[in-house]
Amino acid sequence: MNVTQYDRIGERVYRKKLDNGLELRIVPRPGYVRKYAFFATRYGGMDTRFQLNGQWLDTPAGIAHYLEHKMFDTEDGNALQELAKNGAEPNAFTSNAMTGYYFDSTSHFEENLRILLSFVSVPYFTKESVDKEQGIIAQEIRMIEDNPDWQIYHRMVQGMYANNTARTAIAGSVESIRDITAETLYRCHEAFYTPSNMILTVVGDVEPGRVEEIAVEILPKRGGAAVPRDYGQEPEGVATHELKRSMEVATPQFLAGFKCRPPEAGAAWFRNALVGELASDMLLGESSPLYLKLYDDGLINATFGGDYELLPGYACFYAGGDSRDARAVTDAIIQEAARIGGGQFDTSLYDRLRRTMYGEYVRSFNSFETMAVSMTEGYFHGYDPFLFPEVFESITPEDIRAFLRDNVTPERCVLSEIVPIDADAEESA
Repeated sequence: MNVTQYDRIGERVYRKKLDNGLELRIVPRPGYVRKYAFFATRYGGMDTRFQLNGQWLDTPAGIAHYLEHKMFDTEDGNALQELAKNGAEPNAFTSNAMTGYYFDSTSHFEENLRILLSFVSVPYFTKESVDKEQGIIAQEIRMIEDNPDWQIYHRMVQGMYANNTARTAIAGSVESIRDITAETLYRCHEAFYTPSNMILTVVGDVEPGRVEEIAVEILPKRGGAAVPRDYGQEPEGVATHELKRSMEVATPQFLAGFKCRPPEAGAAWFRNALVGELASDMLLGESSPLYLKLYDDGLINATFGGDYELLPGYACFYAGGDSRDARAVTDAIIQEAARIGGGQFDTSLYDRLRRTMYGEYVRSFNSFETMAVSMTEGYFHGYDPFLFPEVFESITPEDIRAFLRDNVTPERCVLSEIVPIDADAEESA
């Protein structure tokens, strides 16, 4: 097993690619009682079209999330209950590009790890159980769709992207999940739940060799072939610039999104993500001139904020919150981005934000969950999150200026609004 020591952040990582293709990463934490295991597949809500055994398959929206729900079923009962009996706290989630299963425990770690690896790698579905789950997930979907925060974000993405599958809701729709069958779930499991498409990360006071032995014992001996995916061919421009919907909200809400050029996978992905995050702090953070001015003018409140996110073939910089004049705030964001991008750069603010971001990132590795998910995302996208200090130090003010100048423009903007039902506003699709 390969061992890498990261002296700048005080971490040591054990790595090994098993014969079946599984990536194994372990961060020992001697003396800690708690142990955390995260078993993930590079398969999420975006992966609705893929090639299996030489044939392109189109699967219903929401199937990755549906599969996650059903994976806890076993021939002998339910894996969640078995893990809970051992004192573990298990759960799972599905994102656009990943599905992860995890537990943390203070005892029976090896037994719990065997359960985790077993139920994720050996599916058990019946027509009756799959049909029964439709009602449960349909109710969950309706609850999500009634959430204004979800609606405003989902509509922003749909306005930004015409074809990329990131515009598809992770849970799908009530209509799309009706087409999901046990056979389709088995096909998706065959395609994506193979060791060569997965990674196991463990953090805690564990013996790396024992974790490897258990993985070799439990998991399939063969990993499976790579699965080509089709995320859709996307034009440069946005699909539509403005969307508005009335809902039962007390205050108008908005998100102004900017469609960015996504980087290639690898080190460039990680660096671009850090540049986007730092640019967001410079432009939108609570100590930025823009935030202070908009707040003083009464155009925003404490709900205002922004972020930058990356997915395969997708990159989005966005900001929003409550506001009585979303258009005025959006115009101010674009103008301030142009001002900073044009050279009017507050070096003292930049230095202060850099120090803050550096400290927060390093401290985040105190969280077992954050460390495991960071290693997983890094593996799936081809970068090493533990090289953060070196990558972060390579970022310059010009990188921030160029990011804002090139991406936060009227041409790349989509304004998504949710307004009260009694507001005098015309709803758009």
